[in-house]
Amino acid sequence: MQVHSTLGNGFQEVIYQKALEIEMALNGLVFEREKEMPIHYRDLHIGTRRVDFFVSGMIMVELKAITQLEDVHLAQATNYLEAYNVEVGLLLNFGSKSLTVKRLLNKKYKP
Repeated sequence: MQVHSTLGNGFQEVIYQKALEIEMALNGLVFEREKEMPIHYRDLHIGTRRVDFFVSGMIMVELKAITQLEDVHLAQATNYLEAYNVEVGLLLNFGSKSLTVKRLLNKKYKP
């Protein structure tokens, strides 16, 4: 929320990503930025995708800087959770007047 309060909306996603990186570091969070993660299909490696942030080794954070989140953005983030077998994710949209936060759960998560 600090990032959105300080910058407001209207910047490109990468600006919010850099600002969020600073805030997380100042708050002592353990994270990886643009972590490359494998995608598997039927236990075969078929590609990779970079997650904006992977926090504490267990939470995927995806950023958007668009006017309004749509179902396709939620579906995409949910697909990433399933493809990476990550249990919890956050989808943050900095593009609207108010910060939009969506908490996502992977119903197919396998510990």
